[in-house]
Parts: sequence; structure tokens; C-alpha cells
Amino acid sequence: MSKKKIIFVTGTRADYGKLKSLIFELKKSKKFSVNVFITGMHNLKKYGFTFEEIIKDKVKNYFKYENQKLDDPMDIILAKTIKGFNKYVKKEKPDLVVVHGDRVEPLACAIVCSLNNILLAHIEGGEVSGTVDEMLRHAISKLAHLHFVSNKNARKRLIQMGENSQSIYVIGSPDLDIMKSKKLPNISEVKKRYNFDFNDYGILLFHPVTTELSKLKAQVKKLCNSIKKINKNFIVIYPNNDSGAKVILDEYNKSLKNNKYFKIYPSMRFEYFLTLLKNCRLIIGNSSAAVREAPFYGVRTINLGSRQFKRSESNSIINIDFNQKKITDHLIKNFNKDIKISKSTEFGDGNSAKKFLKIINKKNFFKMSKQKIFRDI
Repeated sequence: MSKKKIIFVTGTRADYGKLKSLIFELKKSKKFSVNVFITGMHNLKKYGFTFEEIIKDKVKNYFKYENQKLDDPMDIILAKTIKGFNKYVKKEKPDLVVVHGDRVEPLACAIVCSLNNILLAHIEGGEVSGTVDEMLRHAISKLAHLHFVSNKNARKRLIQMGENSQSIYVIGSPDLDIMKSKKLPNISEVKKRYNFDFNDYGILLFHPVTTELSKLKAQVKKLCNSIKKINKNFIVIYPNNDSGAKVILDEYNKSLKNNKYFKIYPSMRFEYFLTLLKNCRLIIGNSSAAVREAPFYGVRTINLGSRQFKRSESNSIINIDFNQKKITDHLIKNFNKDIKISKSTEFGDGNSAKKFLKIINKKNFFKMSKQKIFRDI
């Protein structure tokens, strides 16, 4: 029996972290041939050429496609990705394409699959977060034939959207598999690799909200002013490459770059970032890592603004707006508290990859109809 060919699409350091455990679980099986389509900010020097991390993981069947230049708008990136992925799948003829999340790269690949009758699976659909990301995520879900979601709430939302309940599988967030791993580097290895010697530190990870660009300059200025005021150590990681990233980076260079309390990095290898997160005092910003991964480790989060609106109900998350005094007060109040609080399993238990493999091994999995029908409730 010939192997089923599966293509995973990755455009960011974040979604590769989500897909990695699934990729490696399937690679161990003799039933599947695994390919990885590498695009997006992975291929940008400014963000650390993170495609190199995928190659270091000994992913053999990969294809690098450069879908953007710095500061390309999202609609142009979408169009370029459609063109590149179309050419790739015509050559590879996959049995299944797997995309993750809520960005323009998975949306582009979902469009290609939909218009070419290619079976498409979407990881972590059915979630809410506010901003344009949520709209993209729901659009991808409507194009996908199969859904692998993180919890029952996500499953319920997809059913509300007219999706077939029989095509929705709750497996949890796949990155939790890696978070539970006993093979993560220790904090001394992280410090050595990234050349810092902070003992107590926080993490700053802040992304632009593309629907609020007119407010972004004032928002990041308030954030930097607040975080400087408390004189505590912080590891600062670049934002993603959405419109507005330059505004954030300009403020970091102006306010934080030459300050002894801050170390700034374009990116960080996923396993090293997890150890960094596990050992930090708190994380501040508006990253999904702060509202999904941090609660799993029992790490406190100060979540700013609308980007992760209603994403999580964990009691480890403090949701506030861009009020400089409030940000400063919450930083002072929470930085010196005990590192760990109650851990959350809202997004799974860390066994997603085995659940994923079991599902796609089902007898009729690849025979699913590609003709979608809206299901009324």
C-alpha cells in the first residue's frame, strides 16, 4: 500500500511550534510521507531566518517559498502565497494538507486546497481572539474539511458556524506535547545559548493589532515607559511581521536597546523559549503564548488590549488596557509574587500528536467528501 502524502504548512515560529509534535509523530509512522512547506517570516533575515530551526530538526522533505519582502501588505502576501502553493501542490499531489491558526499563509493555502479539491485539515480553529486574526481563522475553518481543535468550546463554535460535528476532533493544542517533554533544555543552557545572566526576569512579547494601527505608537510607548519604570530584568522578543511591526521595533530601539535591564532577540528556538517561559516571573504583552502556554505552566500573564480578547478564561491572566499607571502597578504587584500558580488544562493535556495519528489512521479518514454542506443547528 502506498504511503499517504501529507503537507504541513508553516509560516511563523509560532505555528511551527504548534505543528512540530504532529509532524514528528507522523514521521515515525510507515503509513505517511511528510512534507513541510516553509514560507512567511521563517525566510526573513530580520526575524532570525527561523527556517534554519526546522532544518536542524532534520525535516527532510521541505520546500522553502519566499512569499514576501519586508513591509509587504497582508493582501499582497496572500496573493503571492496562493501562487506559490498552487504550483507546489500541483507537483506534489498531496492526500492531505494541514494548516494552523489564523494568518494569511494558512488562508492562502486553504483557498488553494478548496479550489483544487484537496483535503484540508485545520488545527486550532473555532477560537476567539478579536482583531483580524479571528476573521482569518474563521475563514480558514469554513474552507477546511477537517478540524482538530483544542477544546470543547472551540468545537461548539465550529458547529455554530455550520460545520459537520463528525469532522471536528478535540485533541488539545499540539505544542503542549512539547511543553510536557522531559527533553527540554534547562535554564542554564538557555542563558548560555542566548548570552544573558538574569536570574529573575519577565518576558515581553507584543504584536501589532492590524485593526488598531492608528493607536499602536501610543500603545507601545506606554508599554515601554511602564516596563522601564520598575527596573526589573526582561527578555524582549520581536513581534511578528504584521503591519505595524516597525513601529514596535523602533520604540524598542529607542527605549530599551541600551538599557541593562533588557535583552532583545529577533526570535528564539521553540524549546528554549518554553524553558524561558517556564522559569520567568511573568509574561506581558498580547501574544497567544501568554494566554495559552503560560497558564499551562502556571506563569502569570499581563495581557494587554484586544488581540487575545476572550481567548482564555484562566485565572492566571490579568486583562488590562493601555493605561500606563495600571500597567506599571500590575507589573510591580505581580513581578515579585511566587512564580507558579495553579496550572491550566484549558487547551489540552499534552497528548495531541498521538490523538491526531489515531484519527487519521481511521479506515475511511481519507475518503471524506470534499463537498461541504452547511449544517443548520
